[in-house]
Amino acid sequence: SGNYYNQGEIRKKELEQSCCVLGIPASDVTVIDHRDLPDDPAVEWDTELLATLILKHIEAKNINLVVTFDAGGVSGHANHISVYSAVSISPLSLTGCRVLVLESVNLCRKYISFLDVLISCLLPSDALFILTEEETEQAKRAMRCHHSQLLWFRRLYLLLSRYLVVNSLRLL
Repeated sequence: SGNYYNQGEIRKKELEQSCCVLGIPASDVTVIDHRDLPDDPAVEWDTELLATLILKHIEAKNINLVVTFDAGGVSGHANHISVYSAVSISPLSLTGCRVLVLESVNLCRKYISFLDVLISCLLPSDALFILTEEETEQAKRAMRCHHSQLLWFRRLYLLLSRYLVVNSLRLL
């Protein structure tokens, strides 16, 4: 639930607001608040437990595509990496669900904004999403809904991140 700084309820509301900006109705947003999955960048979550919870959600919502982090977690966050690990071991193919993982890039590429489009176009990927200016602004508006998380480095992210312009993914 994003409760690392005891802000779980605030962060849930911010998530719903962010999803609303992106056109995702609140009824399609599920927040898992499980005592064995604490929001803590130093804690690796139980892979089996997380895989079970993700699979149940996919089956309940009849989901056919999951987009998640790769083994680097984009920012190296242990919880993000745990999600990748759980999805990697889960038999999603049995449910007819495909998985795309977002490529983690080095720090230089991460913060060269639109210039990374050139690099990304030259490198292999299974899917490459290049956002329009309007889509980039929408993504920034969605990010700004997360007031409790807008620390200085996330403000830098809003200004310079390639992820607000280009995203390369691969099939798992």
